[in-house]
Amino acid sequence: MNVESQKGLKPGEARAPGPSTKDIILQDTNKAPDALVTENFTYNAREDIAYERYYDPAFFQKEVEQLWSKVWQWACRLEHIPEVGDNYVYDVGPYSILIVRHGEGPEDIKAYHNSCLHRGTQLKPSDSQSHSAKLRCPFHGWEWNLDGTVSEIPCRWDFPKVTDEEFKLPEVKVGFWGGFVFINMDPDSISLEEHLEVLPDHFSQFFPLDRRYIEVHLRRELPCNWKAAAEAFIEAYHVRETHNGADPVGNGCTNAQYDVFGDNVTRFVHTIGYPSPNWPNETAEDIANSMEERIKAAQANRETLGEKYDLDLSGYSDSEMLDSIEYFCFPNMFLFPGITLPMIYRFRPNGMDPDSSLFDLLFLRPLKEGEEHPEPPEVVRLGPEEVYATVPNMDPGLAIVYEQDTSNLEAQQRGFKAGAKRVQTLANYQESRVRQVHITLDKYVKD
Repeated sequence: MNVESQKGLKPGEARAPGPSTKDIILQDTNKAPDALVTENFTYNAREDIAYERYYDPAFFQKEVEQLWSKVWQWACRLEHIPEVGDNYVYDVGPYSILIVRHGEGPEDIKAYHNSCLHRGTQLKPSDSQSHSAKLRCPFHGWEWNLDGTVSEIPCRWDFPKVTDEEFKLPEVKVGFWGGFVFINMDPDSISLEEHLEVLPDHFSQFFPLDRRYIEVHLRRELPCNWKAAAEAFIEAYHVRETHNGADPVGNGCTNAQYDVFGDNVTRFVHTIGYPSPNWPNETAEDIANSMEERIKAAQANRETLGEKYDLDLSGYSDSEMLDSIEYFCFPNMFLFPGITLPMIYRFRPNGMDPDSSLFDLLFLRPLKEGEEHPEPPEVVRLGPEEVYATVPNMDPGLAIVYEQDTSNLEAQQRGFKAGAKRVQTLANYQESRVRQVHITLDKYVKD
C-alpha cells in the first residue's frame, strides 16, 4: 500500500507499503499458531493525551487510589514460593502485599496487606523474599499463623478489645495463571479470568508459560512515570531512530501488526529478517533472498537453543523462533510467547513519586518435560550507572537494545513539563496500543 493508494482511506485504515505481517508469517516453514495470524484492530481515536497525566501529583494520587488498589497485577511466580512458609513481598506505590504459601496446593496461597494490626509495622521488609513458620511483627512480637489466624499476642491480658476473629490478617484476592501469582486489593473486582480476556486462549497455543523457568530477573529504577516507561515498549514506531537506524532486513518495524483485543489485552507482532518497507528500493530478488535468510535464521535458532536447553524445537514456526511477539495486559504486564525472545516486563510506580518507576525484566526459558523448576535467581538491581550487560545470562545484543530503549525516558519526562504544546499526538495505527492504555485507565480513574 503506497501513499498514493491511501488517499481517501478512513482514519486508522492506512498501512505501510509491502506485505503485511500476516502475509510474511503465513510463508513460515512450519505452520504458526492460529493466534499468531489472527488480526483484531478497531480504530480507537480520541483526543490528544495531556502531558500532565504523566507528572501531575493530583492525577497520580487518583491512580494510586482508583487504579492500583483495584486492578489485577502479577506479584510473583509460583516458583518464588514453592514450600510451605515461603513468602514474597510485592510493593506498588504506597501499597505492600505479602504473599504466603501456607499449604502444599496452589489454592494454599494467600496474600495479606503487609501491615501489623497492632501499630502498623510491616511484617516483612519491602521487596523481600523469605521463609518463616509464622508471620511475626519485628516491633512488638505480635504473631500470626501462615493462614492469617492469630498465633500470639504478647501481654494479651492488656488488649481486652482484641478478638481472634477480628484480628485475622486482612486478605487480598489472589489468582493464578501461567505460573504467575496475581493479586487484587479490591474485594469487588472482576475475576482474574475476565481480566485476562484472550490471553489464556492465545497462550494455550504457545510453549506453556507455567513450564518455563526464570533465567534472568533484573530490576531498574527509571526516571519517568510508569506509563511513559510502559509506552516506550508498546510500539515499534521508535525502532529506526532509537535503535540507530536498524538494518531494514533486521526489523520489519513499520509494517508491524497491532491488535486491540479488549480493554486490557493488546499485541504487536513485528517480523525479524524481512525488509522494512521504509527502505523503498528492494527488488523482488531482494525480498526473496530476505525470506530465505529469515528461514535460515529461524533454523539456526532452533538448533542453537534446542541444544542449549535440550529441547526439540523442530515443530515451532519461524515466527516463534525469530519475531518480536508482544502481548500487553493492562496495567503493566508484557508477555512474549516466542522461544528466542522469552521476556516478561513489568512497570509500576516507584513509591509515591510520579516521576519515577520500577522496571522488572525476566527471561522465561523452557523446561524439558518432567523437569522441575530450579530455584529462581536473585533479582539483580541495577543502579543508575550500571548497564544491562552486567546482568548474568543477559544476551549481549539485547542488553544494547534495552540501553537504547530506556535512554530516552528521562528526556521525555522532562519534556512533558517543558513543552509549549501540552499534549501528545499519536499515530492512528502504530500507536493505537498507547491510546488503549489511556482508554482503559479512564475506566478506573474518575474525576
